[in-house]
Amino acid sequence: MIAPDVADLRQEHQFVPDAASARSFRNALGNFPTGVTVVTADTPNGPLGMTVNSFSSVSLDPPLVLWSPAKTSSRHDFFAGATHFAIHVLGADQGALSGRFTRGGLGFEELGWEKNPEGVPIIPGTLSRFECAQASIYDAGDHSIIVGRVLRAAHRDGEPLCFARGAFGRFAAAS
Repeated sequence: MIAPDVADLRQEHQFVPDAASARSFRNALGNFPTGVTVVTADTPNGPLGMTVNSFSSVSLDPPLVLWSPAKTSSRHDFFAGATHFAIHVLGADQGALSGRFTRGGLGFEELGWEKNPEGVPIIPGTLSRFECAQASIYDAGDHSIIVGRVLRAAHRDGEPLCFARGAFGRFAAAS
């Protein structure tokens, strides 16, 4: 076991997560880089999408993935009620696509897309895509955890779009 350097421990900012330390908690979480996805579903009002970084694999057998929308999002209830959805993993060159599906973004306006057999809007050309049937939904504080059983998947070569410390970037392999 490698002992931590005493100087490193003195530089740590230790805290108990609560309302007063919300910024510190966000900063600590921001040190974990994530990928960037756009989750899509069909709604009575038409196609809906949301940019999300809370995506994770769960199981290979059966094939399960999850994502976690905020309950305060105006889109939460549509996604929580969707029987089917698609998760699109964005490539490093698709930062503008992520912006389309944030609050105030253009969404599907003037964007080429198609529907899959379940009626879910599919955005072609993303780095990976997971077309899912909702398997479970769990209460998780100020978010919901939505688990999807992957019905179909697709991928292409390319580098992923990454998000860390409040900014987008690229993955760089360690040398």
